[in-house]
Amino acid sequence: MLKNIFIILLFIIILVVGWLFLFSNNTDDNIVEKKHKNKITIYKSPTCGCCIKYTAYLKEKGYDIKTITTQNMSAIKNQHQIPSNMESCHTAIIDNYFVEGHVPVEAVEKLLTEKPDIDGISLPEMPAGTPGMPGTKQGDWQIYSLKNNQISEYMSL
Repeated sequence: MLKNIFIILLFIIILVVGWLFLFSNNTDDNIVEKKHKNKITIYKSPTCGCCIKYTAYLKEKGYDIKTITTQNMSAIKNQHQIPSNMESCHTAIIDNYFVEGHVPVEAVEKLLTEKPDIDGISLPEMPAGTPGMPGTKQGDWQIYSLKNNQISEYMSL
């Protein structure tokens, strides 16, 4: 009788361990990669409502967001050498890149996948219909890459 209980318990343990092994995609490498890839720090002013919506958009896409509210957004933009014609209302930092403005996740993913030798990307101003902004999209959004104050076209969406 005791032997039968032991065999049943052993069988249950084997099933549980096997189930965890088969249905778990969280290997140590995947966990480290995910945590590294998905960390974004967003700097925003205390009164910015669209920044809150952009943050929610990125969270919905699976990113882990840390928000820092500051009265001095100019200091953040100066620190990352973002020219005034490339500025928007908030600045995000991810993997040593800046992401300026309401940049769609497709451009962020391209940046993180390709890892180009640039300082960051920008979707200047606050175009209607971009993530976090109200309104309807009016034509393509031009996203720019920046490196040492040099501006280049990065992609259109």
